Amino acid sequence: AVELMPGYLCPPGYKQTEVGVIPSDWHVETVGRISDVGRGRVISHREIAMAISPTYPVYSSQTTNDGIMGHIDTFDFEGEYITWTTDGANAGTVFCRNGRFNCTNVCGTIKLKKDNAFFVSKVLAGIAPRFVSRNLGNPKLMNDIVKRIPIPLPSKVEEQRAIAGALSDVDELIGALDQLIAKKRDLKQAVMQQLLTGKKRLSGFSGQWEQKPIGDHIDLLTGFPFPSSQYSESGIRLLRGSNVKRGETDWAEDLIQYWPRITPEISKYKLEAGDLVIAMDGSLVGRSYARLRPTDLPAVLLQRVARIRSKTMDVGFLSQFVGSDQFIHYCDSVKTVTAIPHISSVDIRKFVIPIPPSIKEQTAIAEVLSDMDAELAALEQRRDKTRNLKQGMMQELLTGRTRLV
Repeated sequence: AVELMPGYLCPPGYKQTEVGVIPSDWHVETVGRISDVGRGRVISHREIAMAISPTYPVYSSQTTNDGIMGHIDTFDFEGEYITWTTDGANAGTVFCRNGRFNCTNVCGTIKLKKDNAFFVSKVLAGIAPRFVSRNLGNPKLMNDIVKRIPIPLPSKVEEQRAIAGALSDVDELIGALDQLIAKKRDLKQAVMQQLLTGKKRLSGFSGQWEQKPIGDHIDLLTGFPFPSSQYSESGIRLLRGSNVKRGETDWAEDLIQYWPRITPEISKYKLEAGDLVIAMDGSLVGRSYARLRPTDLPAVLLQRVARIRSKTMDVGFLSQFVGSDQFIHYCDSVKTVTAIPHISSVDIRKFVIPIPPSIKEQTAIAEVLSDMDAELAALEQRRDKTRNLKQGMMQELLTGRTRLV
């Protein structure tokens, strides 16, 4: 909601409330005052398996509107409800339900007394995550907290419906993009299975593939132990493990560290566009890698990150393997089992992959898969922009800045 600075007056037709500035004809109520708040029950997998006529869905820890654990013969809830996940990583995830259904004990339930459930669910979906407790790494949003959450309510149910409908249209677009992205990812996985194993050959290529450790074909360099006491306020960015995410670099302001300048003794650690970098420790070891772009430069390589170049192997081809489940499973099998999991440069060199006889075939395969990656990235960017648009719409509609009725 919109908060006014001290000394500022509300615009005509608006008022200041505990949730911010809202229209004068709106009011604020807590969830507990406008609804009956309950919770699901323990429903075991055995109860689901023993169902004779499994008709009614059982919702558990929710990630999607179709997050159904299974079906049973009876139902505990009937009609229009709002449900939310009370415990775990998905705590605070909110959905509107309608019909006959069941919830497990990690779901809270809200039965409104008169207001539009679809509207209230949209409001809660936007603000409930703020109320999630994360003590001891165990996220929770329990009933007593939900009852106290304040909700801005248009006085007319028609306005509630109009706002909910507008936000629902955007949600449907985001959902459609999510589904398309998932299909494209599945398609890419299928193509990878064919092209990266030689089961399917691109036109014009022949010859026997060989299983070889990549160490025979790569120039691998691990980073320099730049002392943190000599980091500077500006200069050359240090590429650290925290800057390497799954398939991309992350130069968020709180993650950037600088080295004053590149001197002759550290010049060999200067990175180039096209370099493949792999984080060598951390909880996501085996999953953190990136192919550097011109926008990542200038940068130098810090210790615990490996840099790979090659004259006899297409690095784009190799990147597809490093980004695959095959590399994850390999790293999981060789990493040290300590407080901070770790792989060595020797481990990376020993990673075995099937290699086509010519670098031209490697490049051709890499280009096909890279084009699919680019299509996926464009779809993800479009989805992210749509999500940002929805946030802007919520700010306008749920504060009454923009009125639909």
